[in-house]
Amino acid sequence: MAERDLVGYGGQPPHPHWPNDARVAVQFVLNIEEGAEQTILNGDDQSESYLHELPGRPPRTGERDLSVESMYEYGSRAGVWRILASFRERRLPLTAFAVGRALELNPEIGRKLAADGHEIAGHGYRWIDYRHIAEDEERRHIQLTTETIERICGKRPVGWYTGRISANTRRLVHEAGGFLYTSDAYNDDLPYWLPTSPPQLVIPYTLVNNDFRYLLPTGFASGADFFQLLKDAFDMLWLEGAKSPKMMSIGLHGRVSGHPARALALARFLDYVLDHDHVWICRREEIARHWMHQHPY
Repeated sequence: MAERDLVGYGGQPPHPHWPNDARVAVQFVLNIEEGAEQTILNGDDQSESYLHELPGRPPRTGERDLSVESMYEYGSRAGVWRILASFRERRLPLTAFAVGRALELNPEIGRKLAADGHEIAGHGYRWIDYRHIAEDEERRHIQLTTETIERICGKRPVGWYTGRISANTRRLVHEAGGFLYTSDAYNDDLPYWLPTSPPQLVIPYTLVNNDFRYLLPTGFASGADFFQLLKDAFDMLWLEGAKSPKMMSIGLHGRVSGHPARALALARFLDYVLDHDHVWICRREEIARHWMHQHPY
């Protein structure tokens, strides 16, 4: 327990002084994972069993699950483009958590993200659980992902989020260097510093304001559910922000929110946020640079 920080800001969070006196910094993340999931085509021994439209479906050992592969393909073929169009029409920025292998298989997505001015952060080289991946292999994957993003998108990533981390992930990312922030944490509404050498900034992510909950048996039944959750979270943070501004992260996936009914719910929320003043819709890199300036370690 001594290695955990259960106190954080202790009920007295610092004032972030967001640009233009914003009450809340709203940050959308688009996860680019399709094609990098488990499949024997990627050298795995089984099919993918995680985060698709058939929750609880067991993996198929030694063979492909064509239905699951097809569900993932929807994200890269159709869903991601629908989501990007919604942001482009409203001239809004986002951060993409991009898996290296997914970009290799569909580099046009990476080029479009860069052309639209979005941030592209690292999200592992494969969309897998890194818990049992050897340390040297995970280190290699971090380097591969960094190189792939820079080659396809034209800029080295300055942020990182693995998701299903190992005991080594945070240290390996820190050792790799060059990252302004890591997001493998879910424990606060504001960024915070880790007292490493050099110090590491953490910008927490969310599995609550996240469309993956459509894929849980007890999750969202419709776009209205997702919209209501996001609206309630935003309303609470906007009210609190009169005295104590915070950050709101929203997690999206092309194979999830890219479906028409769900995309409409996302569009409604974008318009709802735009109807409010004192809101900063931004990239995670912008949050990192702002925090480093306002609250250096």
